[in-house]
Amino acid sequence: MAVITPRAVHLTLARAAVQTIADDAGADLLHIKGNAVDPALRSTERPGTDIDVLIRPQDIERFDARLRLLGWTVYSTFVFGSPFGHAQTYQHDVWGYLDVHRHFPGIELHPAAAFDMLWATRSERSFGQVGCAVPSLTAQSLIMLLNCARTPVHEDLVSQWTDASPQHRAEVNRLAIALRAEVALAAATGHLDRARGRRTYALWNVIVNGGTRAQEWRARVWAAPTFRDAILVVLRAPLVNIDVLSHRLGRPPTRSEIVREFFARPLTAVRQFRERQRP
Repeated sequence: MAVITPRAVHLTLARAAVQTIADDAGADLLHIKGNAVDPALRSTERPGTDIDVLIRPQDIERFDARLRLLGWTVYSTFVFGSPFGHAQTYQHDVWGYLDVHRHFPGIELHPAAAFDMLWATRSERSFGQVGCAVPSLTAQSLIMLLNCARTPVHEDLVSQWTDASPQHRAEVNRLAIALRAEVALAAATGHLDRARGRRTYALWNVIVNGGTRAQEWRARVWAAPTFRDAILVVLRAPLVNIDVLSHRLGRPPTRSEIVREFFARPLTAVRQFRERQRP
């Protein structure tokens, strides 16, 4: 009879496996979200469904090579994974899904500098008797709140902001300013209007309040930190999201399917625009 491993146990062992791979590759990881969150920050345990880590940007290539060597396959790429291009998702037959973040959405400080800042105040938790670095409690709280801006989690918003002490809010605010995450924090806490005029305001407005694909891409151009990045966004906008198409088909798409999807995109944009104009 097959033995079903409880999800919490499975994720604990998966974190240990991922950390062991990182150690072998010489890559620095900060374990975030899910069961990496300190119990002091949550009234109920939510182990999550996958493993999330924030990696030192300089270590991505050798960590990626080590993962692939050990049977991990890319499920979605940095380019097509999200409007922020922040994470690459891997899949393993035993360990499940792993999201490797090269930066965290909402943090606008340069990724390497942001990682250094978070790494300097890290602490450690043990998963399967393997030591894993985690952000400080204040940083964990901020990450939870920034995540709420994209994926509203009422419990986290209440515990980390609404019902939090003035001192805790002040500490989170100071860290958000240091990491240049004020716009995303405002989006998470319902004060996005205070960020009008900021470069990333339009993108967070689409994420929080919804919008068409055309509005999202226009906002992504405005949110680009440099002119070169903005040009890359413009060039990427017409491209077919191969990851999404592959998942929808359940297999790699053929060339003709990619071409068909390419020409279907303008029609989808027009339909979304019309739907948004309806009273």
